[in-house]
Amino acid sequence: MADSEQSQQLTVGVVAESRPGERRVAMVPKLVGRLVQRGLRVVVEPGAGSGAHLSDDAYTQAGAELGDAWGAPIVVKVNPPSTAEVAKLSRGAVLVGFLDPRGNPEGLAKLEEAGLRAFAMEAVPRISRAQAMDALSSQASIGGYRAVLLAAQKLPRFFPMLTTAAGTVPPAKVLVLGAGVAGLQALATAKRLGAQTTGYDVRPEVGEQVKSLGAQFLDLGIEAVGEGGYARELTAEEREEQQRRLTEAITKFDVVITTALVPGRKAPTLVTADAVKGMPAGSVVVDLAGETGGNCELTKPGEDVVEHDVTISSPLNLPAEMPSHASELYARNVTELLELLVTKDGELKLDFEDEIVAGACVAGREGSAS
Repeated sequence: MADSEQSQQLTVGVVAESRPGERRVAMVPKLVGRLVQRGLRVVVEPGAGSGAHLSDDAYTQAGAELGDAWGAPIVVKVNPPSTAEVAKLSRGAVLVGFLDPRGNPEGLAKLEEAGLRAFAMEAVPRISRAQAMDALSSQASIGGYRAVLLAAQKLPRFFPMLTTAAGTVPPAKVLVLGAGVAGLQALATAKRLGAQTTGYDVRPEVGEQVKSLGAQFLDLGIEAVGEGGYARELTAEEREEQQRRLTEAITKFDVVITTALVPGRKAPTLVTADAVKGMPAGSVVVDLAGETGGNCELTKPGEDVVEHDVTISSPLNLPAEMPSHASELYARNVTELLELLVTKDGELKLDFEDEIVAGACVAGREGSAS
């Protein structure tokens, strides 16, 4: 293609992630073709997909080019950009990625100052039309799956019931706190491994989903239905009663996996030190809420600790530990959003009358009618 033709094409830049331990990439070769068919030029930073086992050759064979992706009019990435990375972006560029709009207001302010039009994947409205763009769900599903494998590895007992010549081994008892996407995937995975599973959530309507996975539903008599499919924050009295009842219940389980989050707030404490103390020796707690403080009172984010002969593990960014499929799912979410922002003729058109476009835009909306 001639240089003049390339200069007229709208370019999507795929950049490498700099966050320690991050192995995902925002676009994969098998989806490059969809963007190219839409009249877009795709430029990939060399080595961007290496952590996800995606070679530069795989991208070029799919129709992408290798080069400086940071100066593109549209840049896609996984994690929020650092200050140095923001400086690489062109003023007026569209940035798409996980931008932590509720937890990182300073970062959003920097994006505004840089004149960027930023779309946060976690801000995509949770409506049926946007399901294919729901990156929170796609990545949470991976987190729930990996959490169970981690628990099974650390538990000094079998997950399934085994009948042997030496006797019968009973199945492990697994409790999952929070029945969102991560929690439901954790329940399904634990069931497949043969554990006896129980789920808990303050939203009673998810009880049927828990039971559909072959798990029991732990009903503590406390409801907290919130907006957008999330639980609302409990009152002080509700939290006290919830903890009392949970503490009693938790002591009956070998594994507890926690997934409870309240958007924009510290994670609620569900597993107290007393609950851990009452669990059987050798038990395991896997806390998936570590990045926002943790659901377990004894959690140390990013670390494994042993208290009262119970291992409390708080892994951070589990999806990055399964980068091939995590990248593929995330790239599908990103591609769906890009196809909403770009016309079929390959032109950028930000329609803020569209609730998905308006909801996902977290910086640079003013004066962005093009």
